Amino acid sequence: MTKYKRPVMPLYIIAALLFGLKTYIVYRFMFSIELDNIMQEFILLINPFVSAFLILAISVWFNKTSRQMKFIRYATFIASFVIFANVVFYRQFTDFITIPQLFMGSNMSDLSSSILTLIKPFDILLFADAALIWYLSKKQEDKLAVDYQKSGKLFALALSMALLAGNFFLAEMERPQLFTRAFDREYLVKNIGLLNYHVYDLVVHSKTESQRVFADGNELPEIQEFIEENVHVDENSDMFGAAEGKNVIFINAESLQEFVIGNEVNGEEVTPFLNRLIDDEDTYYFDNFYEQTGQGNTSDSEFLVENSLYPLSRGAVFFTHGGNAYHALPEIIKEEGYTSAVLHANNKSFWNRDGMYQSLGIDHFYGEEAYEVTEENSIGWGLMDKPFFEQSIKYLQSLEQPFYAKFITLTNHFPFEMKEEERTIDPYDSNSNTLNNFFPAVRYMDEAIEDFFAQLKESGLYEDSVIIIMGDHIGISANHNKAMSMYLDKEQITPYDQVQLQRVPLFIHIPGDGNGETISEVTGQIDMKPTILNLLGIEVEKDIIFGNDVFSEDRKGYIALRNGDFISDDYVSTMGICYNRATGEPIEVKPVETTEENENQTSNEDACAPIQEKVETELLYSDNLIYGDLFRFVDFKQED
Repeated sequence: MTKYKRPVMPLYIIAALLFGLKTYIVYRFMFSIELDNIMQEFILLINPFVSAFLILAISVWFNKTSRQMKFIRYATFIASFVIFANVVFYRQFTDFITIPQLFMGSNMSDLSSSILTLIKPFDILLFADAALIWYLSKKQEDKLAVDYQKSGKLFALALSMALLAGNFFLAEMERPQLFTRAFDREYLVKNIGLLNYHVYDLVVHSKTESQRVFADGNELPEIQEFIEENVHVDENSDMFGAAEGKNVIFINAESLQEFVIGNEVNGEEVTPFLNRLIDDEDTYYFDNFYEQTGQGNTSDSEFLVENSLYPLSRGAVFFTHGGNAYHALPEIIKEEGYTSAVLHANNKSFWNRDGMYQSLGIDHFYGEEAYEVTEENSIGWGLMDKPFFEQSIKYLQSLEQPFYAKFITLTNHFPFEMKEEERTIDPYDSNSNTLNNFFPAVRYMDEAIEDFFAQLKESGLYEDSVIIIMGDHIGISANHNKAMSMYLDKEQITPYDQVQLQRVPLFIHIPGDGNGETISEVTGQIDMKPTILNLLGIEVEKDIIFGNDVFSEDRKGYIALRNGDFISDDYVSTMGICYNRATGEPIEVKPVETTEENENQTSNEDACAPIQEKVETELLYSDNLIYGDLFRFVDFKQED
């Protein structure tokens, strides 16, 4: 074995220090990580150094200088790439990458234009330390390598584990039950570091993948009991059968958020047609309707609507569990004579739709190949909405009635590109091009939907249909809060405001109904399946769902978001803070005077705590149904 002098500072320590410093800078300036106290700041500061030292200290176990140097430079480069990938991903989704998303590579060709807009020239600096380490490992390897005896190697290992344990101990003190209640990835990154978060995510992924293997259906009675006691799914509303026998035309309105409805930009209405539709006597409009998607975006909104189950917190159900058994809306209404179809001018493999739609019982999928897509009529993600609706009418007319047809629009999609000649209002003027361009794209979609209503009337389908328009997910992430606060005339976007921005429009238009109104009850995408079934007058003897009919008075009274936040009739819970929903003010937890009777009680109960417990249980049970593929053990045709 070649002997060499012990350096003043080994390369793996230099690499760990540089990588830790770089990662902390990224935390503070490229991620919007909320810090509430000095302890959180301290944990955020130390965790990248702990992670880097843990990984790079492995190099001391290599006896050959060349192997030691090779390990350090490749580990540094790979870790830097992980940081870079998360930075780019975070710019769009304000979230961190999960293992399941890495298996969604077939989406990359469709996402390429969006990804390129998210990469900035200065991102090259994220690899500056890796480049320096690469240079030093090549030119100074004899001076910077180490040759520890076994005791020295064991000491490096022990020190690594001690630092990791110390980090985890502080994290658990600051955020109790961090790993058992990890709905929010920001809490994990903030407390254990980005690299350790990815290791944790890998462990969770392996655990969840094994759930299906060991599931046997014994988990179902507990889930069903919870639903019976808390969800109240058996009560029919006054609207039961209001659209009996009618076609259902469902428009999944891409990235449409509630804040544009009724608002203006540059003195122009953003959504003039949808504004008029609210006032139509045949329209029911829900102005406190929330999107509940996770990392699957549009596909998650589809999953919520068809199943009244929550999407997963990691990855997209369409990809990870597209082969599961489900008891979806299309399958149920098929037994009542309905034909189902999805119309979406995009690649059928995107989000694994061609596979998932079979699992959901959808009869027809009119994808990209069903449309005439040219350079003139497409932009960004594909066929523009106006020609999309225009070309779709013939497919609607060919469907056997009654039918359930879902339209998924494309034009109002990040990065909200629009041809100049297609813009009928000017962009907003702020520091965010994304928000600026959002308004003309929304106006274009509004006009496309107005044209579609006219086409339905001309085709003779309008009177025999109920038309539902739903925003599928938000289009403007928290990364654009400075511009958003400017548009909304607020000093800043608070965590409470951020939750309110997850409201998306829901229109239920029933021609000839005459009783339309605006409904302000708290509702969400989880409620669409029972709502549609009740509107059609279809009673389901046996089902497992977590939503309520939006017209029902007997509701559970809260809407859970995928990250564990919730909105109830009285409260909003987010970022560990309980807010008064009406005022947006935090609700203080007041100390309780200690007496002999309550000597163990130090404060009154958080007003949000009882609902929070239900929310976490609900999300857990929904996850268990998916991970365990538990619907395969249920005969839904068999009466109780």
